[in-house]
Parts: sequence; structure tokens; C-alpha cells
Amino acid sequence: MLTITIYSFSYKCGIPADESGNGGGYVFDCRAPHNPGRYEEYKQLTGLDAPVIKFLEDDGEIVNFLAHVYALADFHVQRYVDRDFTHLQFSFGCTGGQHRSVYSAQHLAEHLHERFGEQISIHLIHREQGIDTII
Repeated sequence: MLTITIYSFSYKCGIPADESGNGGGYVFDCRAPHNPGRYEEYKQLTGLDAPVIKFLEDDGEIVNFLAHVYALADFHVQRYVDRDFTHLQFSFGCTGGQHRSVYSAQHLAEHLHERFGEQISIHLIHREQGIDTII
């Protein structure tokens, strides 16, 4: 079975290492889309909170960004499943590892779970938020 590890992280704390020993994977820079962390009302929230999700989706930049990520991830995951590979990693970084990267990592995990279901296992880690989940 393919295990997919998905990280959100802050560039200030460094890019997550690939603990599988395989190396590689994808690192996506989420600093281009509009940052809700620049506004006081979102500073204490994360990309998992409804007001931040609404901000990001209403703005639309992150939705467009993720459409491209999904296309690449879908192709790559299908090839890894077909070839019986065991591990793939995706990492999403932003300034603080709190808003855009958390939103992106969460949504990729949900997208891949819906698309590939029982063919994969997802290990979702929001590193700076201290959240570690198996899907």
C-alpha cells in the first residue's frame, strides 16, 4: 500500500525531512497566495478554521494554486499505486505554517482520500500546529 505523508510547515523552521529514506517528493511554496495572517482577525486562527477557509476561498488564489497541485498529485499517486511504490511525500510551506500551508495540506489530503480511498494511507502532519493524523 502507498503511504502518502503530507506536511504543512513554516519556511522559518525549515523544510520537513523525508523520514521514509526514499528522498524526493514535492515541496510547494504557498507564500504567493494572499496571506490571511496579515489581518488581525485571522492572526490567532489557522487554515483549519472556517473564517480563514472563507477568506482563502473567496480570494480564489489558493483554489487556483491547488487545482494545479491536484493535477500533478493525481498523476503521481496513480503511477506510484500502479508501480507498487510504498511512500510519497508532499509538503506545503508558508511564512508561519499556520494559514495557507495548513489549508493546502488539509485539502490535498482530503482530495487524495476521496479520489484513491483504500488504495492509499495518508499521514497528515501540520508540523507547526502540532497536529498529526492518519487518514
